[in-house]
Parts: sequence; structure tokens; C-alpha cells
Amino acid sequence: MNDLLILSIVVLIYLVITGYVGYVAWRRTKTADDYLVAGRETHPFIMALSYGATFISTAAIVGFGGTAGVYGMGLLWLTFLNILVGIFIAFVFFGKRTRKMGHNLRALTFPEFLSRRYDSKFIQYFSGLVIFFGMTLYASVVLIGMARFAETTLKIDYNIALVVLAVIVALYVIFGGIRGVMYTDAVQGTIMFVGMFILLVATYWILGGVTDANQALTNLVNVVPAKATATATATGFTGWTSMPALGSPFWWTLVSTLILGVGIGVLSQPQLVVRFMTVKSNRELNRAVLVGGIFILLMTGTAFIVGALSNVYFYETVGKLAVQVVNGNADSIIPAFITAAMPLWFAYIFMIALLSAAMSTLSAQVHTQGTALGRDIYETVFNKKGGASVMIARLGIAIAMIIAVIMGFILPANIIAVGTSMWFSITAAAFLSMYVFALFWKGCTKTGAISGLLVGTFLSLFWLVFEYKKSAEALGIAKALTGQAVLTTSLPWPTVDPIVVALPVALVVTIVVSLLTKKPSEEHMEKCFEGV
Repeated sequence: MNDLLILSIVVLIYLVITGYVGYVAWRRTKTADDYLVAGRETHPFIMALSYGATFISTAAIVGFGGTAGVYGMGLLWLTFLNILVGIFIAFVFFGKRTRKMGHNLRALTFPEFLSRRYDSKFIQYFSGLVIFFGMTLYASVVLIGMARFAETTLKIDYNIALVVLAVIVALYVIFGGIRGVMYTDAVQGTIMFVGMFILLVATYWILGGVTDANQALTNLVNVVPAKATATATATGFTGWTSMPALGSPFWWTLVSTLILGVGIGVLSQPQLVVRFMTVKSNRELNRAVLVGGIFILLMTGTAFIVGALSNVYFYETVGKLAVQVVNGNADSIIPAFITAAMPLWFAYIFMIALLSAAMSTLSAQVHTQGTALGRDIYETVFNKKGGASVMIARLGIAIAMIIAVIMGFILPANIIAVGTSMWFSITAAAFLSMYVFALFWKGCTKTGAISGLLVGTFLSLFWLVFEYKKSAEALGIAKALTGQAVLTTSLPWPTVDPIVVALPVALVVTIVVSLLTKKPSEEHMEKCFEGV
């Protein structure tokens, strides 16, 4: 039996299972509540796996795994933050309040939750606009991650892989809604867990064990990334198993963009927040913490460890660092390592794991974009209710997927980790301050929340376009208008992520304006916080 036939059979079996699960979800989707929050009766195991599989995508495995091949094991601090903030704090402190308050307010989406908490339609449709247009970047880099793996490892044309994956995901999300997303997430999350566990064990086995492999990586301290050659001191690179020099360009990029941007930004991800509203009690959230924590530990920890250790493998076999092997495109490091170091049968298993990662995250993204268009923009602006908004949501899913595919064709190399971080930074700056105060401060006013939303959104966009070098250079707007890549060239500002600037400003603005404006009514606050 030839390799192509084996691969075709494996993928076909996977797609049949996914299709069947999506069909079951479609049969159980009868109302808007079913389509948007799964009837608020999701099992904690399914919720935890869905949350984790949505959080961990090909962007994390391929993009951030490849980035670990450039920055080393310092990226493991992101795993720590993912578990502490993204699972424990999110589930225990944010999730319980969000679930109960969302139930009190009968909210079905994240923007609607914020809108009803602050009694502001503007918050709902403006947040919906930010989500619909901004999340396209995140969706596109997830697609790119899968397509790059198919191209590098399985020799499938990149453009074909991009389109086929998009069509499959669009079909089961359009018809199955959030049930289709969460049911398939549970299946896909299980496959991801098995695939990443095998990868972690196999990598350490190939490199001689945990101690020998990590020591070999440490011994490469004088072998620096290609981009840092001759300027290692200036960039701040200190070794593959240590953090960069404090305040250096390497440190700012690693800490502010990759670790803080995603580690903190996870709290304000609309596609994750809505999962808290799909369970019926706090007990389900408590039970989901352990499952979610173990899942995130293995998923991100494996990706970052393998990405860093790929340098040892390539240096010992071809005398080059991983980033040199892939000609500077970090997005190809993990696929290149799988191709070179692993047997073909594992490439097939890992492809299914990556396909699962891409489909689970992508389905949640486009579902969130579709509901933003149908529920948060269309219903709010045109004051429409009922089946029409679900139709618009389904249309929005199709539009979002088409845009993501187009961006997948035109975005540059090395975009996966940066694109993910950009979206997390935008959402943190725009939503996190008013979300935190919605849950924990009764004194936060509608005017304060709107002020923080607007300041955070536009300041983060300004910083991405004119100040943050990675995004400003890619966009080229600052160059066209001013003749230079960024407005502020003195270090560290070109390497400082928008979240470091925009989020604190948004928090301060929200607090100050709330203290100066009319407080919400006691009756409304009692309704919001009943049982919280």
C-alpha cells in the first residue's frame, strides 16, 4: 500500500468522524440558544477540551513552536501563564462570574454580555465590529499553520491545502453552530493530546533523553540565531535555555509580545469567554480546571520544548540551526523537524493532530465572527430578532472564511506567532479593562467602559501601525506616510508590544471616567450581580 493511499485513508476516517459529530450537533441545534451557547448544558469534559482545543491551534504548535526554535526555552514562561491565567484564573475567578452574570442577563455572545452589563448598544455593535474584522488576522494565521505543514511535510500544494481546510471547517460550523464546534473540539482535542504526547517522548528519545538533550541545547550557547550573528550582545541573546538580557530587543519581543501578549490577552478572547456561558453551574467549571490545565501543559509545553530542541537535532545532523535550515522562516521549523527526524507514519499522525488543532480553533474563530455579525451587529443596529440573525451569522461565517483564505495567500513568512500576538494584544487593550470591571466593580459606568473600549482599541491599532516594528514594517503604512518604518526609532519602543502601552492606558481611562460620571442604577446592578 503506497504512502498516498495510507494518508488518504487516515484523513478520510478522520473526516468521517468529524462529519458524524457535526451531524449529531446539527440534529441537536434547534434554537438560537443552542446555536450560540449550546443550550447552556455542556458537559465539563467537553467544555474543557473545547476551551483548550480552541486556545491551542496550529498558531501555537507550528507558529510558537517555531518561534521557540529562534528564542529558546524562555518561551516556556508562556506555558506557565497559559495555565495560571488562561485556565486557573480564567475558570475560577472569571468563568464563574461570567457564567452567572451571563445567565442573569440572558447574554448569548461576549459583546452582548458586555452590552447588557453596561446597558449600551454601542458597546455591543462596536465590539462586534472589532471582533469581525480583527479576528480575521488570527483565523488566517491558523489556516497558514496547517497549510505550511501540509506543504513542507506531505508535499501538498500550499494553496490547495488552504482552501480545502477552509471549506471543511466552514461547512460544519455553518450548520452545527456552537454545538458543532464544541463536539468536534472534544474529538479533535483528544487527537491533539495523543499526537503531542508521542512527539514529546519521541523527540527526547531521539536526542538521548531529557538530561542529555537539554544539556546539548545549553551547550549551544555560543551558537546564536542567524539574525543575531555579529550582534548577539546587542540583541540580548544569552543562550537557548536562559532568558535574554533584561531590556534587550530579544527580551522585549519575547516577554512583551509572545509571553504577555498571549498570556494576558487570553482572558479577553471572545471565543473562549463564551464557553463559560455554555455550562449550567460552577461545579462544571471547577471540574474543567484539571482537564484544561493538563491539556494546555502538554500542548504548549511540547511545542515550545520541541521547537527549541530542534536546534540540537539540526546542529548535530547538518551543522545548522533550525532557523537556518528553513531559510529564516520560523513558521516552517516544526514541519521541517517532523519531516527530517520522524518516520513517515508519525507525520501522518501529527498531520491529523495539526488538522484537529487548526479545525478546532478556526471553527471557534469563524463562529465568533459570524455571531458578531449576526447577533451583535445586525440585530443591534437594525433591531431585528429571531431566525434572520442566525442566517446572517451563517453568512458571516462564510464571509469570514473567504477573507481568511485571501489573507492566507498574501500574508508574509514568519507571520503566525506575530499575527496571533497582534490579535491577543488588540482584544486585551479593547475589552479586558471593561470585562474585568464588569465582573468585579459595580462602580464602573457605561461612559467609563465606552471610553476604555475606544482608547484601548485605537491606541493599540496606532501602535501596531506606527510604532511596533514587526507589524509596522509588514503593513508599510508608516513608511508610506512618514518615510520611516516606525515613528519612534530609539530602543526599546520599536520592540514594545501594544499590550504594554494600550492596556494600562485603557484601564486608567476606564477608572477615571467612571469616577467622574453617573453611576449605574442600583436596580440594574442587583440584576447583574444576583447570585454572583
